[in-house]
Amino acid sequence: MAETTNDAGAQVRGAYFTRTRAAVSILFFINGLMMGAWAPKIPVFAKALSLSEAHLGIMLFVFGIGSLLLMPIAGMQIARFGSSRVVQVAALLFIPTIIGITLVDSVWAGAVAIFLFGGLGGAMDVAMNANAVEVERSMRRSIMSSCHAFWSLGGLVGAATGGLLIAALGALGHAFLVAGVALALLAIARPMVLVDRPHPSERRERAKLPLSPLPWLIGLVALFSMIPEGAILDWGALYLGNELSASTALSGFAFAAFSLAMAAMRFAGDLVRDRLGAVTTLRLCTVASFIGLVIAGQAPNVTIALIGFGIAGIGISNMVPIAFSAGGNIPGLAPGIGLSVVTTLGYSGILFAPSVIGFIAEYTSLSVVYTAVSLLNLVVLALSGLARHADRVGEARD
Repeated sequence: MAETTNDAGAQVRGAYFTRTRAAVSILFFINGLMMGAWAPKIPVFAKALSLSEAHLGIMLFVFGIGSLLLMPIAGMQIARFGSSRVVQVAALLFIPTIIGITLVDSVWAGAVAIFLFGGLGGAMDVAMNANAVEVERSMRRSIMSSCHAFWSLGGLVGAATGGLLIAALGALGHAFLVAGVALALLAIARPMVLVDRPHPSERRERAKLPLSPLPWLIGLVALFSMIPEGAILDWGALYLGNELSASTALSGFAFAAFSLAMAAMRFAGDLVRDRLGAVTTLRLCTVASFIGLVIAGQAPNVTIALIGFGIAGIGISNMVPIAFSAGGNIPGLAPGIGLSVVTTLGYSGILFAPSVIGFIAEYTSLSVVYTAVSLLNLVVLALSGLARHADRVGEARD
């Protein structure tokens, strides 16, 4: 890969916002848009198949299984073909699945549709993160946090407009519109996607999960960073309503406070990381996450809890992007393989941990849960030195 040098021969960073950065940002937005559009379709999906809450829970579990099964497969294909090819194929296959989950008329068809939706969405997720790692390398600057901010923005747009569009156009009309917008955005991004090819050393890698503990330890960082996010997403409103006596309208602000702080800090995160380095940034974010969760868990009233969730959002915002950057820059390991391990472990936290949290909360309280979840940050803090691999975005590849 060509590199820019100054008169002294030192490496210098490229332009701040390039065509390849715009392309991968659009890919993150598309994935977030699709996932956000799914949220308001869940009640429609359940009603169409006459699913009870228990059966819907099983369907959502199938969604998670699809993601966790296809993510490693995507990583292996990235090692063989490069992230640019895999992300485009995954996106083309993923986008129509929003229509598929709308057209189902039986439980078995619904299970297949939601498996493909979750699986192909996860495959695209791994591939776009791998491409973001390559763009980081080519630009010699951090972009991962802002890419995840575009995912959050896409999710916000998809979720905020979904209910209105379903009411106005019907479930199928909404699905076709979302798919059409996503395809149009993909057409815009496709010519600008950074074309990467497997490195000669990567071609020699066999399609298997790594035996080295390093990607698994970085995956543990991602896992313990995403469990609090899932806890706030799925249980924040219930905590405010049941344990702090918040009104129905006010209880929805739990995740809003968290997500707003997280999205804002993700747009700023790359600049912070370039200035302070990944290790220091991760440590500061982890401390903020710990403090925020403790404040939320021990809050005497709704206002203090919302402040706690906001502080936690500031902290968690850049923990996962740093872990993903580190996973894609492990020495001697193809970015797709490293990322598949890190993303699979990380997303298992947000997909499956909330159900475990619900079981624990039934016998204790959500106040205890949030206070206990804060302790996961201590493990992340202990492993924070591994974030040094995320700073390899400025190194040329062999």
